[in-house]
Amino acid sequence: MLNTQEILDRMSEKGLRITDQRRTLAKLFAETDGYLSPKDVYEYMGRQYSGLSFDTVYRNLRVMHELGVLEQIVFEDGMKFRVHCAAGEHHHHMICLQCEKTYPIHFCPMPMTDVPGSFQVVKHKFEVFGYCETCQREDHPLKSGGNE
Repeated sequence: MLNTQEILDRMSEKGLRITDQRRTLAKLFAETDGYLSPKDVYEYMGRQYSGLSFDTVYRNLRVMHELGVLEQIVFEDGMKFRVHCAAGEHHHHMICLQCEKTYPIHFCPMPMTDVPGSFQVVKHKFEVFGYCETCQREDHPLKSGGNE
């Protein structure tokens, strides 16, 4: 995972002005093991910066995602972000639906897809959702296919 300085360096290299709020965001994501919703980030930032709007937080999350600093994943309960992997090679993830632990998939399944000859792929995402070994042992209604 990227550390705080690596996040700030990437943001600066892309021409983004490094403000105190952006330093705080970089530190928050570098020190968080897992995913944060925009609401989580807004509540955290709001404790330090009075008058901060949700729109400002969300806009910064989107910019950081577009710069490749944050990864964005859509869970059943909404969109969440986490710091981008430091690994330089292209890869995808398996994500636990309960604890949100993330495991890398060290190959890309894209070459195995049946893309029509007239379709030009410009980017793709591939995530696999399930339950890690630890969470499988815990009592979770969705593990067994239940819908409670």
